[in-house]
Formats: sequence, C-alpha cells, structure tokens
Amino acid sequence: MSSSNPQGAKGSITSLKTRPLERSVALTRLGVGAGAKIVAHSIANIFRGEVERNDANREFYRRQAEVLADELGQLKGSVMKAGQMLSLYGQYFLPEEAVSVLSSLQDDTPPVDWKVVRPVLERALGRKRLAELDIDEVPLAAASLGQVHRARRRADGLQLCVKIQYPGVADAIESDIRTLSRLLLMTRLTPKSLDLTPVFNEVREMLHREVDYESERHFTEVFAERLTHDPRFVVPRVIGEYCSDQVLTTTYEHGLNVRDAKVQALAQARRDRLGQAFLELFLTEFFDWGMVQSDPHFGNYRVRIGDDEASDRFVLLDFGATRVFGRGFIDGYAKIVRGAIGGDRQRLIDGATAIGLMKPGFPRSVLDGFAELCELIVEPFAHADDTRVPARLRTADGRYRWGESDLPMRASRVAALNALSVHFRVPPREIVFLHRRLAGVFIMLAALRSELAARPLLERALRRCEKSESP
Repeated sequence: MSSSNPQGAKGSITSLKTRPLERSVALTRLGVGAGAKIVAHSIANIFRGEVERNDANREFYRRQAEVLADELGQLKGSVMKAGQMLSLYGQYFLPEEAVSVLSSLQDDTPPVDWKVVRPVLERALGRKRLAELDIDEVPLAAASLGQVHRARRRADGLQLCVKIQYPGVADAIESDIRTLSRLLLMTRLTPKSLDLTPVFNEVREMLHREVDYESERHFTEVFAERLTHDPRFVVPRVIGEYCSDQVLTTTYEHGLNVRDAKVQALAQARRDRLGQAFLELFLTEFFDWGMVQSDPHFGNYRVRIGDDEASDRFVLLDFGATRVFGRGFIDGYAKIVRGAIGGDRQRLIDGATAIGLMKPGFPRSVLDGFAELCELIVEPFAHADDTRVPARLRTADGRYRWGESDLPMRASRVAALNALSVHFRVPPREIVFLHRRLAGVFIMLAALRSELAARPLLERALRRCEKSESP
C-alpha cells in the first residue's frame, strides 16, 4: 500500500467525532460563537452608511459560511450532506456569498486519515482479502459519509475504487439533523420565516439510504445493466468479493468535473449532445424505470471526453440515493406535465390532486396559482414560437439556452408567493426527491451552457409513459 501523505490545501482529519454528544457539542459551540458575532455585527452596522453596511453584510455572510463549511467538513456525515444541499439550492434563499463558500463542500472537503478508515476496511474484508489489493492511502475523493481510495488488484492489475464508510456516521444521523437545524437558525444564514423541516426530513431519509451499501450495490448493478448498450454512459462494475455493508468496491472509471476547463472548452455541439444525454437519462429514469438517482451534485457525475462528439460520455457514480417511484405517482405527475405543456389546467390539477399536491375544494385562485407555477417551470419545453419565453433565451433556430436562463429565480418567486397561501401544503416526499434531481438537471445543463430543443425529448418520454399506463 502507498504510504504517501494527503496533499493539498486542506490536511487530512486524524480523528472523527463519532459520538452524537461530542458532535452536538461541536456544533453548539459553533452556533454560540456565531450568535456573538451576529450581535457585534448588528451593533457595528448602526454606525455604517448604506453602502458600507451592504459591503459589511456580504463580508459577514462570507465569514459565517466559511466557518460553517469548515466545521461541516471536519464533522463529515449528516451535517456535511445537508451543507451540500444548501450549496446546491441555496441560491434561492441564501446570501450569494454563503452559496459561493458552501459550494466548496461539493468536491473540496478534507479527507479522513488512512489510520481512521483502515480498521473499517480490515473488519469488513479481512486481512487476507485485503492483502490482494494495493490501496493508495491518499483518497481519490472525500465525501460526507465516506471516501474513495484508488486501488489495484495485484493478481491482474485491475484498477479499482474502494468506497469506505466513515465509522459512526450511521449512528449519528438523528442527532446531527436535530443539531444542524438549530445551528442554521443561530448563524442567521437562512430566513427566520423559512421552514426547513421538509428539507431535513428529506435529508434524514436520504442519509439512511446512503449508508446502506448493500442497497447502493444493488442499484449500481441495475443501472449498469440497463445502460450497458447506451454508449453515452459509463457505470462502474461492482467487484463483489471486496464489498460489505460498509465497503463498496467497483472498477475505476476516469472522467472530469463538468466545470473543468477542458469540458467547458468543448464545442457547442458537443456540450449540447452531453446536455441532451443528461436530460434524456433523467426522463428515462423517471417515466420509464420509476427509479431515479436523486442526489444530483456534480461529484456524482464525470465527463469522459472522447476523440469526437460521438464518443463523449458521462460517467455515473454513487447510486446510494436512488429513489423508486410507484406507477400511480408517475402517472399522476405525467398528467401535471402534460397539462402544463399543453395549457390544459384541468388535467394539470387532476394530476396534482391524484398525488396529493392539491386537494378538492381549494379556491380557484390557489389552483390557478399552482398551475401558473407549473406552466412556468416547463418553460424549457415550450414550443419554439411560444412568446411567453423571453427572446434572449432562444437561439435563432428556437433552441432553449439553459446557461442564460434565470428560470429558477423566477420560479422561486412565484413559489414563494404561493407558499404564503393558507392552503399551501408541504409537498409529498416523492416530490421533494424528484425535484431535487430535476433542479440538478437544470444546473447541469446550465453548467454545460447547452442549447436544446427539449420538447421532443419530453413528448417521447410521455408517449412511452402512456403506453405503460395502457392495460
């Protein structure tokens, strides 16, 4: 095994706070410190002019987020996963400076020292099996619940990725969620009026799924089988003899982050093809398979650049957050989508009622407000001549310019207005999971600056869905 030390700006973590009490104390101490800084900052603002006050506020939010991100990265586990979610969707309710800092949790978190994770590996596989591998002690990637080490099987040189779960993370989930919800209020990074209960309920369920490595192995194998003949995607192959409930070993598959300069420098046509593949994958997962990988942060997707446009591929990683949807929910959601893109509000409302988003007897104004939001969200799938789509978001031949779109912000404003209604309902859990991935699709296509005529893709998926509904 390699004996090199972890390199980079952030050193490795030599010990983990794995007991719920010590993790809670660490976060509470952070919150108390943040409270004192908030008081000092508020007093100082009294004596500042408006411009100076705005600058001070931005700097304050940036410092608060840096402290929070650093502590989450040190603790790992549930709190770090929640931080990732905040960075992904925080643009709708967090200060811009906080989003910028928290986004570092996606791919730039401190690894855990080899001496901490090696005992997990030895207990899971046994020393004899472990001796068959040459494992690099410097992790290839460090995430919230575990880290991945590159390895080589000595017998044949097969390149592997060994994913090791951090000790104690499964036992700390409930305590972490309770403590973090209090911490976010203490740091004032989220508005007091924002109810994060549905978000944390989602995180809790997702985390319990993600620490289930046997389930993740199953979904990895299922995705690999279903995509085996699609040249646009690569799914790692599971190597079963090196797996356990805390260790998952697959083949190593190389690729680049979508934000990498080499990916960003690809010609428009190549970025469009990648964006179309990513969108089609989501539509297939939901409408055809009823099985969606619901954790969309960029660490789970890599781009493998080929020799030409036809050989560029997405490498799909980490299926721990895969969510299965029932046919009834899919059919009801399909009605919402058909109604939204076809201007059929009654069909839209019928679908929303079927899956619990709306209730019979809601006032017309509430139903119309919900329909307006749905019709706005499907903007990228509108006909090329639809005048409701801002002209700047269309290419000369009618394709939607995802990288230029401010649709998430416009939709969030409409959603916020609807949320003020006394009839607003917390959406079903399935919606929360599905829309998290849907938001991830939008962010991915925006990052690729894709220009797509997306409506035909959606219509084909809906037609396939209709066939599956037929007896």
